[in-house]
Amino acid sequence: MNETLRPELLLAFAPVDKRAFGIAVGVALALVMGLLTVAAVLLEPEEHGGIGLLSQFLAGYSVTWTGALIGTAWGFFVGFIAGWFVAFTRNLTVAIWTFAVRTRAELSATRDFLEHI
Repeated sequence: MNETLRPELLLAFAPVDKRAFGIAVGVALALVMGLLTVAAVLLEPEEHGGIGLLSQFLAGYSVTWTGALIGTAWGFFVGFIAGWFVAFTRNLTVAIWTFAVRTRAELSATRDFLEHI
């Protein structure tokens, strides 16, 4: 059946690698957390605005140079989990949808089977 589909469609419905997507999102969120903390330390030494509230959710995090490293680690961890879950959910949704469409097509093709007997 794969020979009848165009390569673009095969690529569009291919499953997303959960580990690779998790690592990509994790690295992106780690960079954001690290750079945001460094910017807050350099630009606003006395007042950190809302970024200091992250210490309520991330153990060990603070708006300091050490906190930037801890925030980077937390960013990677949270990003990896979120990316893995998004890829898993996307793969599951595409698989269920493909199964439903294929089953409907097979049922409609054999609907009038008994009339030809």
